[in-house]
Amino acid sequence: MDFKLSDQQRELQETARNFAQKEMVDVAQSMEQTSEPLSKEWLKRYSEMGFLGINVSEKYGGLGLSNLDALLVMEEFAKISSAVAFPIFESCVGPVKAIEHFASEELKQKVIPEVCKGDIVVAVSMSEPNAGSALTDLTTKAEIKEEKIILNGTKRWCSGGGHSEGYVVYCRMSDEPGANGIGAVYVEKGAAGLSFGQQEKLMGWNGIPSADIYFDNVEVPKENIIVEANGGFKKLMEAFDLERCGNAIMCLGQASGALESVVDYVQEREQFGKQIVEFQAVQMKLAEMAMKVEASRLLIHRAAHNAQEGFPSIFESSVGKCFSNETAREVVASAMQLMGGYGFNKEYGMERKYRDVWGWGIAGGTIDIQKINIASAIVGKRFNQRK
Repeated sequence: MDFKLSDQQRELQETARNFAQKEMVDVAQSMEQTSEPLSKEWLKRYSEMGFLGINVSEKYGGLGLSNLDALLVMEEFAKISSAVAFPIFESCVGPVKAIEHFASEELKQKVIPEVCKGDIVVAVSMSEPNAGSALTDLTTKAEIKEEKIILNGTKRWCSGGGHSEGYVVYCRMSDEPGANGIGAVYVEKGAAGLSFGQQEKLMGWNGIPSADIYFDNVEVPKENIIVEANGGFKKLMEAFDLERCGNAIMCLGQASGALESVVDYVQEREQFGKQIVEFQAVQMKLAEMAMKVEASRLLIHRAAHNAQEGFPSIFESSVGKCFSNETAREVVASAMQLMGGYGFNKEYGMERKYRDVWGWGIAGGTIDIQKINIASAIVGKRFNQRK
């Protein structure tokens, strides 16, 4: 067991840190004010730097590195903001990985290189008005008619909705009840019958658009099936275990970025004639924050390392996500308190971290759902929430 990063990983981490801190701070502030997603020009820059598809096979235009390598880069960008890190999230741990693992070779070649080049962004569309935590209650239906798939239904809380060029849509593909009837289909933005609701006004995540998606007899080629029903849902959830690690690292980035900022602040800010870091109460708070950040990082890295280049276990990914979701909220809140009025001021960015970090404990399976996953893994059985 080796907790050290390799020379290559340290170099990758340093490259990501330098780029994010030098290039993306002003961009993040602009995205916060306008709520517009990252521009195509910046996506191209990300692509040139190799930040899109870090752990995607070189065959499809990625770097072919490990899941852990991708998480290292994501943390450095998440320190700046969720919005500037989100395209990396989507290309490395989100829907693109489901396409890479399960879709046909034709669909992989069509979609993934375009993502890695920064030409398109692909979003995942899972939740519905009556299917969030109870995902197996989804009703959006995909009917196969000859060589086409016809989709009808409504999706909610799609991060990237209305702006992304492609969507991995979880849908009911057979009349089998529950999970057995669920698969996934790739839908392009311009498909006839596809429309979007108004952009949501969220507490945080400005620059990560979110909107309802409406499917009215939307036709896509049969080749756009990613996974079919009867076993497909299990595959999708395996891929989602990696996305949980990405969710956790986005939280960790907020927390570690907050800690770094406040460590600088308490050594600059003076009260009662001395730096506030000289007060024992501040020292205790810094130590508590650092312990939570380090524990979170170790849990996430364990899940990624043990998975190698596959998908993490539901236990390790849920533990990492749940712990990071909870502790990141605590760390960022402590940082904001230590900064006093400056932490409460939008100009200094800490209150944005505070707002953003709450979203990650809701998205990708709530904190409470993660605890159910953890308990299920401990006792070796799934609990029926319907009884």
